[in-house]
Amino acid sequence: MDFKLVSRALLLAFAGGSFALTAFAQWQWIDKDGRKVFSDRSPPAEIQEKNILKRPSGAGQVTAGTSIQSTAVLPAAPASAAPNKADGLKLSGKDAQLEAKKKQAEEEEAAKKKDEEEKIAKAKAENCERAKKGLASLQSGVRIAVINAKGEREFMDDTARAGELKRLQGISSSDCK
Repeated sequence: MDFKLVSRALLLAFAGGSFALTAFAQWQWIDKDGRKVFSDRSPPAEIQEKNILKRPSGAGQVTAGTSIQSTAVLPAAPASAAPNKADGLKLSGKDAQLEAKKKQAEEEEAAKKKDEEEKIAKAKAENCERAKKGLASLQSGVRIAVINAKGEREFMDDTARAGELKRLQGISSSDCK
């Protein structure tokens, strides 16, 4: 019975240890957007060496120009030029992101201005319509009742009618274009 218990414990420990070994084969790096990435595969070539935070224990420090494969396939000058090209691409990528952000901000600002202009145009159209209706009722000659300061209803006299007519004509001339 002791033998079965010990063998099961060893089997479980071995299985647990084998799962833990796969966790050691993890890569960790910071991508171009600044996020931490965890993977069982090595990072893409455009990730700089300084952005690789963790490597599997079997993978050593591999830099461009020092690995056996890169020296055998590529001459020294192109290998040293490759990191410079990658840096240039990153700079242009940042510039492109900056340009995209500027363009987006300009588009948002233009959209805000357009919305504001549309609101103003709509308000002017409504004011114009009200002024036209008011002018039509004043020019028809019908008696118009207004409410005074006491809350009483009274009819407009000729001077009040002339003043209101002049005010509505001013609104009509400014808003109805």
